[in-house]
Amino acid sequence: MTAKTSLASKPESDEYAPYYGKYISLVPDHDILATLEAQGPQTAALLSARKEQEGNFRYAPGKWSLKESLGHLIDSERVFAYRALRIARNDKTPIEGFEQDDYVKFGPFAQSSLAALIEEFSSVRKATLSLFRGLDEPAWTRRGVANKNEVTVRAIAYIIAGHELHHRRIFLEKYFSANPS
Repeated sequence: MTAKTSLASKPESDEYAPYYGKYISLVPDHDILATLEAQGPQTAALLSARKEQEGNFRYAPGKWSLKESLGHLIDSERVFAYRALRIARNDKTPIEGFEQDDYVKFGPFAQSSLAALIEEFSSVRKATLSLFRGLDEPAWTRRGVANKNEVTVRAIAYIIAGHELHHRRIFLEKYFSANPS
């Protein structure tokens, strides 16, 4: 399999834990780098169209605010990219999971402006793309263990893209349609 083939085809089901199938299924069969590159500005533009006060909107009691959801997206991409780096570099040390609710609870997202979080999201995506663009062919299919499950670097790239699409859908369906602002 060439690097171009690795990037253009979705990972096989044995390359990730079944839980992540819901994210990977959202990503079109296309060059994953081109997908990630196109997604970042689309999500940033969608969020940039919102008013600052909408950043604190919660579509239901106990749910994350828009800013907390964006913070979760940022933190998750950083964690996934770190996993990809470790696995790409053939680090065989199992990588622990992370508790997303604690990351949001202890993240200073409420004190940040929506604009600052959008800028941070864009910066994180640029860093993720730089990491993935720098990989050689063998790195894309290299396997490691993250959160007690085997995963490939290619699958992680698709998980990042699918996770963003999942949250973009939530932004549209839960935050923006429910918020009359």
